[in-house]
Amino acid sequence: MKWDLPQPYIHNVCVEPEHVDGLHHANNAEYVRWCEQAAWSHSVELGLDVTNYQSMDRGMAIRQAEYDYILAAREGDQLLIGTWLTMVDGRLNMTRKFQVFRASDEALVLRASWQMVCIELSSGRPKRMPETFKEIYCPAVVAEPL
Repeated sequence: MKWDLPQPYIHNVCVEPEHVDGLHHANNAEYVRWCEQAAWSHSVELGLDVTNYQSMDRGMAIRQAEYDYILAAREGDQLLIGTWLTMVDGRLNMTRKFQVFRASDEALVLRASWQMVCIELSSGRPKRMPETFKEIYCPAVVAEPL
């Protein structure tokens, strides 16, 4: 794989019949779900899960998402979803990037980017990141080349 950045967190997915639409390829909405799964899996690996978010009344919410669909994936394809945190400002904002490759031929299927903001779960309003978020997410940042 030709990853855009070093050391991606990799989440594996198999395109199942229920992921395929009438055009005989993985429906675009599935990539959104798979990126969310990869992001949560990465966050759990780093040490923060949804119960931590709930106990701190804070969470990272997507405020902008961009998906660049490059090639179709089909039923039976094994996909490798790489993800990185590329910016954490330690206050409100975080950026997460994704790449999806088809394992069989290492073809790039998708690139995606999320701009996220820390919110208070109980109100939905932007709030500063708890120290725990900074302690866990900041060291995980992979810098993008200039």
